[in-house]
Amino acid sequence: MIHSLFLINHSGDIFLEKHWKSVISHSVCDYFFEAKEKAVDPEDVPPVLQTPHHYLITVHRGKLFFLSVVQTEVPPLFVIEFLHRVADTFQDYFGECSESVIKDNVVTVYELLEEMLDNGFPLATESNVLKELIRPPTILRSVVNTLTGSSNVGDTLPTGQLSTIPWRRADVKYTNNEAYFDVIEEIDAILDKSGTTVFAEIQGVIEASVRLTGMPDLTLSFMNPRLLDDVSFHPCVRFKRWESERTLSFIPPDGNFTLMNYHVSSQNPVAIPVYVKQSISFFESGPCGRLDITIGPKQTMGKTVEALMVKIHMPKAVLSANLTATQGNYTYDLPNKVLVWDIGKLNPQKLPNLKGILSLQAGAPKPEDNPSLNIDLRIQQVAISGLKVSRLEMFGEKYKPFKGVKYVTKAGKFQVRT
Repeated sequence: MIHSLFLINHSGDIFLEKHWKSVISHSVCDYFFEAKEKAVDPEDVPPVLQTPHHYLITVHRGKLFFLSVVQTEVPPLFVIEFLHRVADTFQDYFGECSESVIKDNVVTVYELLEEMLDNGFPLATESNVLKELIRPPTILRSVVNTLTGSSNVGDTLPTGQLSTIPWRRADVKYTNNEAYFDVIEEIDAILDKSGTTVFAEIQGVIEASVRLTGMPDLTLSFMNPRLLDDVSFHPCVRFKRWESERTLSFIPPDGNFTLMNYHVSSQNPVAIPVYVKQSISFFESGPCGRLDITIGPKQTMGKTVEALMVKIHMPKAVLSANLTATQGNYTYDLPNKVLVWDIGKLNPQKLPNLKGILSLQAGAPKPEDNPSLNIDLRIQQVAISGLKVSRLEMFGEKYKPFKGVKYVTKAGKFQVRT
């Protein structure tokens, strides 16, 4: 199925490759590099590219591209999910998924890839199984391995491999038993010039951090589960129970994992947390234009908007920006023609404003289209869809765990047209 994997940094350098069958030349990545050149943002690179003899399937995580090469037609989502599993495994093992960390742990990386894929087909992708097969690197273990000549590879077959619940290892013990859940929602929205919502939907995920002794059986209930249109679950979730009762019943994996992904479509009313008043105009006479942007809170459910940022991809003719910001700082990246206004925390009493002059290249024609605004933001302790967890119950064990739920709303692809 998957023949090769290439890891590519943001500069376009291939810094790691792994081949499960025959070796495939680097030249196959040229089709990907061409697509990357045409894309404005890394996320805009098509996830599936067809070449004369191969299919290239990619995901973008952090500042890295995971590019897999496939010679026969396969379900693309299957490969995309596997690539995300690889990135998640690196994150879990090394604390972060970056080029420097992968290079520092290159032996462990190749050992993991060897176990995760067998002759091109996914084999062991559960974190607890992999940690018994290949022990996570530590400073002490590295010193011992150097002195004794041993490796991180385990001596026995993981208990989870032979179990009916392969995502959880046997005989788990903790002094402090805790189960925490993060409900993270991203708003994808397009607003027109007048501020009317053209399109809006919410992508949500529930991330879990569960460290419980023994074999606990958890039940997570929602106040309003009918909001969720399209759901996908971790294999531990009992799907029939969800279909009948709209509750999540599961024996959790040990550690951090994604419990479920969900979607709230535009058919449900989506709350837009901020409004934007903007005016970007380029004059017919004279090489300049004007910019005036004001942002204020809208439907934030009484919470503060944080990490607010506006990014504008300017026309090629714009040489510089002479602007005044009442809050935050702005930068203009001339080579990439990107204006970034970093506002930070939104103050409802004094709305942030950015205005001033845009200088154009002398003799250049007036830009035909006005640039759109890309908004980034974060709101703590609120799920913008209105989703709420009502209770978390545990069966099968007698102790009382610490438990908690945290809500976060972020901007996904949030665009305001001018």
